[in-house]
Amino acid sequence: MSGFVTLDGVRKQWSATVTVGPLSFGVAQGEILALLGPSGSGKTTVLRLLAGFETSDAGRIGIGGEDVTATPPARRRCGMVFQHYALFPHLDVGENVAFGLAGQGKANAGRIVDALKLVGLEGFERRRVQELSGGQQQRVALARALAPEPRVLLLDEPLSNLDPALRERTRRELRALIKRVGITSIFVTHEQEEAFDLGDRVAVLESGRLEQLGTAEELYERPASLFVATFVGRANVLRGPAARAFDGGIKDGEVIVVRPERLAFGAAGVPAVVRERRYTGAAAFFLVETDGGDRLEVLAAPEAARVGDRVHLAATGVLRFAGARA
Repeated sequence: MSGFVTLDGVRKQWSATVTVGPLSFGVAQGEILALLGPSGSGKTTVLRLLAGFETSDAGRIGIGGEDVTATPPARRRCGMVFQHYALFPHLDVGENVAFGLAGQGKANAGRIVDALKLVGLEGFERRRVQELSGGQQQRVALARALAPEPRVLLLDEPLSNLDPALRERTRRELRALIKRVGITSIFVTHEQEEAFDLGDRVAVLESGRLEQLGTAEELYERPASLFVATFVGRANVLRGPAARAFDGGIKDGEVIVVRPERLAFGAAGVPAVVRERRYTGAAAFFLVETDGGDRLEVLAAPEAARVGDRVHLAATGVLRFAGARA
């Protein structure tokens, strides 16, 4: 297993029925890896195993070529940004960043200034935490994690506390900042858009298993399982006769997935009726019902159809899976 951060057969047994792993993958130096999956998939457990807050039951964890499987958290040199930032309201910004740095000497004062400069908060040392916006508080938490000069940055749902309107801008800023610092980073999220925007690669987890690890394009265009296909992006799942109507070559038990943008209205194809239309600006989502009773989502130009129209559907591309779980 190669990489600056490595997990080799790492497993955590929570109960007779709940296990995370075994997991094996590597993260390159300077890479940003997103851990994506639904609640309970094991994302935060992986982060805590890397930080040393949880002890693995099997396998090996490596950082920078060093086996840290049994190394205490403080000696792993991992910076952690928690979901709720864990800032101290009774301390000012500088004191929050200083927390975790030994002593209060001039060297530490310099590192506090440098850390705040890295995140664009120069001169904020004496500001109260309560005076800051949510985005600024997130950057203070990031500065505190970077101040000890960690080898790896770990982030647990770093943008979940921000208003939706701020998330897109903040994640762009966060990615630019991490890339400027050049630190190897691993972050947890349950939102696909966030994983795709922030991560160089994305690891999709489900029920403690690694379903797929790859770029956003690889996950979307070439999903390794039915779960990945349906979890990453919008998907129409078809079985049996409904599937054969779009792909006559499927075998018994196979399932097909068709993305909404891969369905098109035309002069020929599967007959259907438009039941709903949701306008989004440059395009619209149409909910159509085939004569066989299947409901499918189609992404097309807003003027492509109206509610109540009789239409014909053709698939411009399908994904096949062997009757797997969704």
